Amino acid sequence: MQQGTSASLEASRSSDSPRTAFLVRYFNIERRGSTLRTELLAGLATFLAGMYIIVVNPAILSDAGIPFSAALSATVMISFMSSLAMGLYARNPILVAPGMGMNALFTYTLVQGAGLPWQTALGCVFWSGVMFAVLAMFNVRKAIIEAIPDSLRFAITCGIGLFITFIGFKNAGFVVANPATLVSLGDLDPSLITFFLGMMATAIFTILRLNGALILGIAFTTLVALPMGRLWGDEIVVQWNGLASLPDFSAVLQVDVWGALKVAYLPFIFVMLFTNFFDSLSCFLALAESADLKDADGNPRNLKRSMTVDAFASMIAAPLGTSAAQTFIESGAGVAQGGRTGLVAVVIGLLFLPFLFLSPLLSLVPAVATAPALVMVGLFMMAPVRQIEWEKFDQAFPAFLAIILMPLTYSITLGIAFGFLSFVIIKLCTGRLEAIRPAMWVTAILSAVMLVTTQ
Repeated sequence: MQQGTSASLEASRSSDSPRTAFLVRYFNIERRGSTLRTELLAGLATFLAGMYIIVVNPAILSDAGIPFSAALSATVMISFMSSLAMGLYARNPILVAPGMGMNALFTYTLVQGAGLPWQTALGCVFWSGVMFAVLAMFNVRKAIIEAIPDSLRFAITCGIGLFITFIGFKNAGFVVANPATLVSLGDLDPSLITFFLGMMATAIFTILRLNGALILGIAFTTLVALPMGRLWGDEIVVQWNGLASLPDFSAVLQVDVWGALKVAYLPFIFVMLFTNFFDSLSCFLALAESADLKDADGNPRNLKRSMTVDAFASMIAAPLGTSAAQTFIESGAGVAQGGRTGLVAVVIGLLFLPFLFLSPLLSLVPAVATAPALVMVGLFMMAPVRQIEWEKFDQAFPAFLAIILMPLTYSITLGIAFGFLSFVIIKLCTGRLEAIRPAMWVTAILSAVMLVTTQ
């Protein structure tokens, strides 16, 4: 009772000025059982938990040929705009930014794997966003959710997690090519030692539940890498390029919208749509359950508006020069701090904005410093593996194929394609046609077409 009274007093004090009173009313802060101070602190907590994307996303997109500084500016712009929209329109405490998994799909499957120019790959991002927007506006999510088995949805998230972890190990030189065994441990040099120390520090920060554990890990690894090329090693990896500069908009409007409309690219567009749609939906569901962000019918609060924001964020991301934006599960950090309204997302968006001018400072971060964050993101994405029904082999086998083939084939798309195909073939051969929904037939056909046209 005393705690509730204190919260009420704090809320009343925060409503003294007309400006704060407007915020309290617009976001229904008191009705959601929160306070202005709590919402502001929750926004800061989520920003600290998710700000690693400012460095990690450009690091991945630069492997596709997009200039690091241009990708960084695009990352900041879309994170600012989409999080602001999530707060003001959908009024949910959720961070929206370029998604891990989507950037890997963009860089390592579309550009490096299939050979698409990055401008054309951005076109695929745009069209997947258009399709996402249509699905969101017509509210057909229920039919799609029911068509795709849970085991495959969980498997895709896990497979992308393993794939991202493998990329982290590869970027750090921890895992290298070996003609005899395909891969092996890299040489025990300063770079590998730096990565290992950074990985362990990042893991410890995460275990201790420190706010911004990943960004702390990136900062720690950068400091450890500072002597490389100066005191040991042959190459200087951390160099000072200044504190601030104007944003780099060289990737803006470079998207090849019409070049992406080829039959051979349709499977890529569909996979992007599928991954983005279900990642966003699962995130909304998880946050709604953990923080009771539900409407009167027990569904996630403002789900249609939230999905619409997510969809248009994907569309806008491509013209800005980055892979698709999506809901971040790191939003749970702010929810755990008591954040319950859209003001949390507004705060998050505003905190991103200054980094539009800090690209020289952030470019200090070498690839070896972002690699531990990729490993930890992979760990986080493996969480759904426990929800796969491993004792049911007709569910487990397609899920296992999807998970294991993503890192082994170095392709997210191939993992998804073989997962879907094997599911349909198993159900067909065991006489369980009723388990195959129309959307799964379409997905399997698209997967087969993709395998034939891209090999």
